Amino acid sequence: MLIRLLYISRAKGAITTTVTGSILESARVHNRVAGITGILCQGQGLFIQILEGERSSVNRLYATIIKDKRHQDVELVGLEEIQTRQFPNWSMAHVIISENDPIIQLKHPEFDPFTATKTQLLALVDDLLMNASPIH
Repeated sequence: MLIRLLYISRAKGAITTTVTGSILESARVHNRVAGITGILCQGQGLFIQILEGERSSVNRLYATIIKDKRHQDVELVGLEEIQTRQFPNWSMAHVIISENDPIIQLKHPEFDPFTATKTQLLALVDDLLMNASPIH
């Protein structure tokens, strides 16, 4: 059974380009082997991530993320069964959330992911994807 999991968290400590690169490199290798696909939107001290794959694989990865010392305030926002993947070719794409991003400034000026609904977060991810070049 395929599922899609959406979570948010805050970065604990500084997230440098080196730290982000390390997270992505590790995720891409692990996810390819585990059959997990998805996207990580990261910036402004936030992580918004969508994971897709077999339920047991995604649950194991999410349990690891919860324990990861680089995350705090990890919140599960959505979990659903899916028939097809939204990100079938991305073991882990990356989109940077910039405070100067027009999507954040114009469409979501006071956006707080910790009070946003699943629908609002998915819309933000869609907006970021349409207006950015995800690295995958």
